Amino acid sequence: MTPARRAPYARINRGILHIIGSVRRYILLLMSSLILSGCAGAIEMVRDLARDLSDIDVSGITDLFGGGVELSEEQIAQLAVIPETRLLWQNGVEEGEAAIFVPVLGSDAVYATGADGRLVRFDPVSGKAFGVIDSKHRLSGGIGRGDGMLLVGTFKGEVLAFEEKSGNPLWTALVSSEVLSPPQASNGMVVVRTGDGRIFSLDAATGKRKWIYQGATPSLTVRSFASVLIANDIIYAGFAGGKLIAINLLTGKVAWEAVVARPRGATELERIADITSLPVMDEQQVCAVAYQGRVACFEIATGNQIWTRDVSSNAGLAMDDHYLYVSENQGAIVAYDKKDGTNIWKQDLLNGLKLSPPLVQDARIAVGDSQGYVNVIRNDNGAIIARSLTDESAIITRPVPLPNGFMVQTRKGGVYAFGI
Repeated sequence: MTPARRAPYARINRGILHIIGSVRRYILLLMSSLILSGCAGAIEMVRDLARDLSDIDVSGITDLFGGGVELSEEQIAQLAVIPETRLLWQNGVEEGEAAIFVPVLGSDAVYATGADGRLVRFDPVSGKAFGVIDSKHRLSGGIGRGDGMLLVGTFKGEVLAFEEKSGNPLWTALVSSEVLSPPQASNGMVVVRTGDGRIFSLDAATGKRKWIYQGATPSLTVRSFASVLIANDIIYAGFAGGKLIAINLLTGKVAWEAVVARPRGATELERIADITSLPVMDEQQVCAVAYQGRVACFEIATGNQIWTRDVSSNAGLAMDDHYLYVSENQGAIVAYDKKDGTNIWKQDLLNGLKLSPPLVQDARIAVGDSQGYVNVIRNDNGAIIARSLTDESAIITRPVPLPNGFMVQTRKGGVYAFGI
């Protein structure tokens, strides 16, 4: 869409914001229509509205990005006979609305939050709630944990730090845009990724800004809830346009830059090749996957490419001692030999669903889907060996490991723990 054709949508956007109080249902209808039209400018419009209208329920709109569920009768029959995963406990928090939240395991509690800003403590064994930290803000991203802190962010670009043990507020910092992913703490610094494509480094003790990184941003991007990966004082982050960047944690200087995927196609929509998920790594390599692009692995020290394969994923990937696992856009899970990219197996029984990033735990893989199921898969052959329903709302974020299993948080705010 040309700049000239984008202008009317910008005017509509301003008009909607002006009359939000009285025509909420019409705003939702308009947003839905624009999304379904396939107009590139509409996607940006919805992103802006999701940020600015954080006090209304837009979960119905954001779910449209997930696409429809299309399972054949044969798939349904095969999935129906798979045994259930063992449920350890379930509880819940406020629905996420326009935000995506992931729970975190602390030293003696599980923490989960929703858009209402209440960080709820759950017993990791029983799932019973035994405390609340009220941030008094509507949240857009979290929870991050590190250096004895819990970290969350808001649609207004506020980063909030709380002492984990007491729940007392430590500091509030302001960044340039909405905080859509959990802030990360490492080596006395807090790293925050913002919705406008920037990475901020803040002092963990005071919240004062230390440095900012900003890469080039294409005119059309996919809304990403991915955080950053920090290891050995290096930050690894994927960006719009298919680039993977390694940044020095202490200085903010770029150590290297690599291309996971290059935009290609005749239209702006076809040329989207964004990395919208978290990279993964071992001692030798770091790997990332791009939407409408490729999965690629690079040497940690130099950023030199080791191998690459064509695949599309906006969900993400995981790695163990032998394989790299990718949740494809169409619902398949693929395992590659992490040394050379050889295809080991492909599980396509979930084709038609949108998947979460996979979690590797021992000889099993856990992945959530858009129907609200958790799926447990063997890592050697890709067979689905267990499957259980939560609250029928999508599981978008990676399952979180527990000592005796894993947990997930659904779009409706359900928190479920399963054995493995």
